[in-house]
Amino acid sequence: MVGPDYARPSVETPLAFKEGGQREDSAAHVASKKGWRLAQPNDGAERGDWWRVFNDPTLDRLVRLVDVDSQTLRQAVAGYRQARALVEQARAALYPTVIGAPSITRVRTAGVERTNVSLQGQASWELDLFGGVRRNIEAEVSAAQADAAQIGAVRLAVQAELVTNYLQLRYNDALQRVLNENVENFKKTLAITENQYNAGVAARSDVITAQTQVQTTQASAIAVGLQRATFEHAIAILVGRPPSEVSIPVASLAVRPPAVPVGIPSDLLERRPDIAQAERAVQQQSELIGVAVAAFYPTVTLSASGGISGDPRNGLFSAANQVWSVAASGTEVLFDGGARAAALQGARAAYDGAVANYRQVVLTAFGEVENGLAGVRILARQQVAQDAALASARRAVEITLNEYRAGTQNFTTVVTAQGLALNNEVAALQVRLSRFTTAVSLIRALGGGWDVRSLPGGPELKGPRLPIDRGGQAVRTDE
Repeated sequence: MVGPDYARPSVETPLAFKEGGQREDSAAHVASKKGWRLAQPNDGAERGDWWRVFNDPTLDRLVRLVDVDSQTLRQAVAGYRQARALVEQARAALYPTVIGAPSITRVRTAGVERTNVSLQGQASWELDLFGGVRRNIEAEVSAAQADAAQIGAVRLAVQAELVTNYLQLRYNDALQRVLNENVENFKKTLAITENQYNAGVAARSDVITAQTQVQTTQASAIAVGLQRATFEHAIAILVGRPPSEVSIPVASLAVRPPAVPVGIPSDLLERRPDIAQAERAVQQQSELIGVAVAAFYPTVTLSASGGISGDPRNGLFSAANQVWSVAASGTEVLFDGGARAAALQGARAAYDGAVANYRQVVLTAFGEVENGLAGVRILARQQVAQDAALASARRAVEITLNEYRAGTQNFTTVVTAQGLALNNEVAALQVRLSRFTTAVSLIRALGGGWDVRSLPGGPELKGPRLPIDRGGQAVRTDE
C-alpha cells in the first residue's frame, strides 16, 4: 500500500484545566454524585443518562423521547447509513466483476431456419497491487466513523438543548410563583394604604401608587405564560412531537445544581464526539493521499470469458460449442499533463486543512470546558452575594412598611423598597438558572458521557449489522 500510513496528529494538551483548581466543590463531594466519578488517564467516561444528575423524572422522560422520534437525530442516522453503504461500495472494488450474457438467435439462411443459443459469461478483475482500492476503503471507513461520531454529537446537542429549554421552562414556573406571591403582598400593602387614607393619615396618591404596583406586577405575571408556552412548544419539537401533544406540569426550579466532575484535559480527546469526528476526517484525507499516490503506478487487469454457443440440435453442451478465453493486461499513464500530480497536491492540502480543523476543534473544546468551570465557580459566588442582597431587601421592606404604618415614613420609600426586593428576588432566580444552564454546558463540553469506543470499528462497518439503526429508530451508539 503506497502512500503515508496514518498517525493521529499531535495536539497541545495542558496537564490540567486552569479553572479546575478553583472549584468550589470538593473532589469527594463531586465523586459522590450518583452517575459520575472522577476521571483517570485513559479511562472511559461514564456511559449513561447524563441528564439524570438533575434528578427530575419529567426531564428524564422527555429526554428519552429524543431517541424515539427526533427527526434531527434520524437525519444523522440516515447519513451514517449512507456512509456505510459507501464502505460496501468501495470494498466491492476488491472483487472480480462477473457478467452473464445469454442469448437466443433465430435466423433463416437459404430457406433453412436455424436457432443459435449462447450461454456465455465474462469476468474481469483489476488487481489492487499498490493499495489504491484498500486506501479508498479505509478512507470510506473513516468517513463512516466520522458520521457515527456525528450521531453522537447531534444526539448530545439535541439533549442539551432540550434540557436547557426545560430549565428555562422551570425558571418561568418559579418566576410565575414569585410574581404571584408579590401580587398578594402588594395587595396587602394596598389594603394598608387604603386604611391609612381612610384614617386621614395618608394621601390618595399612596392608594393609586399601590394599585399601580399591583396591576403592573399582575401584567408581568401574565406575560410569563407566553414565555413558558414557547419553551414547552420548543421541547415538543425537539422530541419530534406536535406541540399539541406535549403538556408539562408546573413545577419549580431546583435550588442547587449538580456538581460536574471534570478529570484531565487529555480525556477530552476520547470523550467528545466532535473531536472524534474531526480526527476521523484527518484519517480519511490521509488515506486519500495514498489513493492519489497509487494513481502513479500501473494497473493490471485479469479477464476471462467462457460458455457455450451453437445449435442446440447438435448438442449444445458438446465440445465443439464450448468457447473460452483468458487474458491479462496492464496499463500505465505516460502523460496526463500533470493531472495526477495536481490531484496529489490537492489531497495533501486537504489533509493539512483537516489537521488544522482537528486542532482547532480540540482548542475550542478546551475553551468550552474552561468557560464552564469558570461559570460554575463564579456563579456560585454570585449566588451567595445575591441571596444576601435579597435578604437585606426583604428586611428593608419589613422595616419601611412598619415605619409607614407608624406614620414616620412616606409611601415612596415603601414602594422603592418593595420594588428593590422584587428585582433582587428575580435576579437571584436568574443566577440560579444560570448555574443550572452552565452545568448543562459543562456536561456537554465534556462529551456528556460519550466515549470514542462507541464508534463502530472497521470490521463492524463491513458486517451485516447496523449498530445504530433498529427499525428506522435511532438508538445509543454504545448499545
